[in-house]
Amino acid sequence: MKGTVLYGPRDVRFEERPDPTIIEPTDAIISLPFTCVCGSDLWPYRGIEPINQPRPMGHEYCGIVEEVGSAVKSIKPGQFVVGSFATSDNTCPHCQFGYQASCVQREFMVGAQAPYLRVPLADGTLVALPEMPDDDLIPSLLATSDVLGTGWFAADAANVKPGSTVAVVGDGAVGLLGALSAKQMGAERIIVMSRHEPRQKLALEFGATDIVTERGDEGVARIKELTDGIGADSVIEAVGTQEAMMQSIRATRPGGHVGFVGVTHGVELPGLELFFSHVHLHGGPAPVRRYLPKLIDLVLNGAINPGKVFDLTLPLKQVAEGYRAMDERRAIKTLLRP
Repeated sequence: MKGTVLYGPRDVRFEERPDPTIIEPTDAIISLPFTCVCGSDLWPYRGIEPINQPRPMGHEYCGIVEEVGSAVKSIKPGQFVVGSFATSDNTCPHCQFGYQASCVQREFMVGAQAPYLRVPLADGTLVALPEMPDDDLIPSLLATSDVLGTGWFAADAANVKPGSTVAVVGDGAVGLLGALSAKQMGAERIIVMSRHEPRQKLALEFGATDIVTERGDEGVARIKELTDGIGADSVIEAVGTQEAMMQSIRATRPGGHVGFVGVTHGVELPGLELFFSHVHLHGGPAPVRRYLPKLIDLVLNGAINPGKVFDLTLPLKQVAEGYRAMDERRAIKTLLRP
């Protein structure tokens, strides 16, 4: 088969790769009707996260089970499944506490920007749908695998409650779906920070009540102005930079919560400021597997349509253009078809 490999900064190639095979008896092989590019893929693409050798790309996936290993019990060929970007046995103590992204057997998925994918720990990682979904639901189901699951975790980590005020720092797919998640959790006011008109429009569609175009200290001041000088109850940080983290902390009221899910690069927290802020911080790699059953149900029931974050669709062989479009902010998120 052909799949996506990153060789270095802005060097994405679609080339021959070995077909995935069962390696461990707990593995499954799935075929992928669609795949996609993630915002976190842009860190190595831009060279900010260095790579030492060619890296197969892609960690978001859903599809049809083609084959399972001899130890797989609950997942069967022919089922349509969704999985997390982090594998999990779903039985270890960390998994039982709901942090499957820290499973003692965790592996981070790679190689999903291809027609087929090997999924380790299939029983614990994959969630099977009761029946084959309609084609038009597949992009939304694909979103649950990472960007929706991560946005939902961000809102959960930020302690979003009915009637609360939420601010969202970051207008990529995760930030936008963080706004959607906050709306589902009953937030009364959702302030999304964005300077990009198509993203602002989608944020409002997902439930945002206010758009703030300022950044940094000016952005903090604007959120304080909108909240009568108090700050937001909950802030979703979906970028991963120093500026975004400090903007999030400073925009949160004393006693409020920041849910940070942007993969951090160069972030250093000033201890004394954090000490006096009285702000709760919680985040990290999202335990998507914890939320998958609920998120899949919301998609299947038509309550949410997270697939709207895919605003560019390309053939898989044009994956390099999909990366370029996201890097240049011409696309929120690229959907790739075989």
